Amino acid sequence: VHLAESGGGSVQAGGSLTLSCTASSSAYNNGCIGWFRPAPGKEPAVVAGILGRESATAADFAKGRFTIYRDNGRAALYLQMNDLQPEDTAMYYCASTGSTLARGFGCLGPVKEYTDWGQGTQVTVSS
Repeated sequence: VHLAESGGGSVQAGGSLTLSCTASSSAYNNGCIGWFRPAPGKEPAVVAGILGRESATAADFAKGRFTIYRDNGRAALYLQMNDLQPEDTAMYYCASTGSTLARGFGCLGPVKEYTDWGQGTQVTVSS
């Protein structure tokens, strides 16, 4: 199982970034795949998740600004982030799971159900 994120960087508030995650077929076809970021001093929290070609879901703070989508031909997952704010500064991780429990949560958790993680890509937003 292999997941690799890219696309992070430094932007000013209001800017945009698109994160990419390339996945081995086992990770990509596992079930839920999503993006996570840690809250300050806390465990990673889900940003957005997606299951197959079905519905994509996003955490409340991401709705309207972030869009998760996948390219099944490339086994790649993306996170388009618009109107970035300083509080979005974090390491962003791609993760996947075959957990049916996670599917029941619309791929928005539980985080502990996600078993395969990439190394992360840093996003820094300055004011």
